[in-house]
Amino acid sequence: MQKVLLIEADVSAGEDLLTAAAELGVEAHVATHEDVFRSYRPELKERISGTVFTDFADPETALDDLERFCRETGIDGIVACWEFLSPLATRLADRLGLPGHRPERAEACRNKRLMAEVFDAHGVPAPRTVVAQDPGELARRVAESGLGYPLVVKPAENAASIGVSVVHSAAELPGAARLAQAQTHKSSHGLALDITLLAQEHVDGDEFSVESVISGGTIHHLAITEKFTTRGTSRAELGHTVPAETTPAVSAALYEAATAAIRALGLRNGVAHTEAKVGSTGACKIIEVGARPPGDHIMRLVREALGIDEARAFLQTVLGRRPDVAPLRDTAAAIRFLTAPEAGVLRWTSALPGGEHVVATSMSKMPGDEVGSPHDNMGRIGQIVLRGATASEVNKVAAETMDAITVEMVTQW
Repeated sequence: MQKVLLIEADVSAGEDLLTAAAELGVEAHVATHEDVFRSYRPELKERISGTVFTDFADPETALDDLERFCRETGIDGIVACWEFLSPLATRLADRLGLPGHRPERAEACRNKRLMAEVFDAHGVPAPRTVVAQDPGELARRVAESGLGYPLVVKPAENAASIGVSVVHSAAELPGAARLAQAQTHKSSHGLALDITLLAQEHVDGDEFSVESVISGGTIHHLAITEKFTTRGTSRAELGHTVPAETTPAVSAALYEAATAAIRALGLRNGVAHTEAKVGSTGACKIIEVGARPPGDHIMRLVREALGIDEARAFLQTVLGRRPDVAPLRDTAAAIRFLTAPEAGVLRWTSALPGGEHVVATSMSKMPGDEVGSPHDNMGRIGQIVLRGATASEVNKVAAETMDAITVEMVTQW
């Protein structure tokens, strides 16, 4: 029986990957921290064959710990579940001689500063970027670069739109820089984050992601996801639809740009979640690439819409097998997130609608719970998964469903 090591399974893709391992007859082991493992849900723990505990905040020690465990246990494949640990997974696979990505570009698959440098060096269409260590330097670099406003300011490392803002003038740069550098470590593992400041040209247009499996250097694009985000100064994600409702020309541009980005980053065996924007002229620019499974249950949407199990294909790839990537049906699926209109305490929500198009609903916050700002993905209180015959149909149903839900907040507790 083959064995895989999942590096931090307590993430949105973890359950899908453990389920896929069981269906493939693969033994699934998990690397995490002992304190984090205590908070694993029982239904997650029961699917795990073995665990190895280490301190991811010390990357070199973690690499040694995991290499030792893999050799002793006979691990056949390394799976990066959490984007903050994708460089570690790449380096570990390289040490063990297992299928993985090019190790010399591993950090660029997580760090947006390094990623921008790789894109620039390889001619990948991407927003122009300037880099600075503090707000004063950022203002100078922006002025010297000739970049016009609006601009997107973000930290070199974070996720879920945390620390990202759109600024419309030089006067807004200091506040955006403070927001970008507010979080210096990532819970729950206490990983130190690179809080180098990035200012990027703002790309007008629609937002998409391309979901891909790479096997032996061959890229299989599974689907294009349409992304729905907040406007104004923030870019929190409100939902996704698979497949995106696009023209053949836009789809071709997205696939071509995603292919260029994946190759530039040296991705060879695994999955890629490539975020991009397409302007009114049809020009595509890559925002970033994640060398890990997509979050927000996008793998479920791909499975519901097209019958492709991306988690299964991911495991097959890292185990050196041929991945199952052929679509089995041609329908559409969507997820929409409930967010509070403002930070505060959740008072009440109306009942989540059902119906023939609703696949699943869930609430992550209950009345009396504190809810964060809707400016990033941490402000969500629930979600709805829907299915339809076409993207147009499921988007229409999703809009009607969300309009029927009421959320009430108490701003002062």
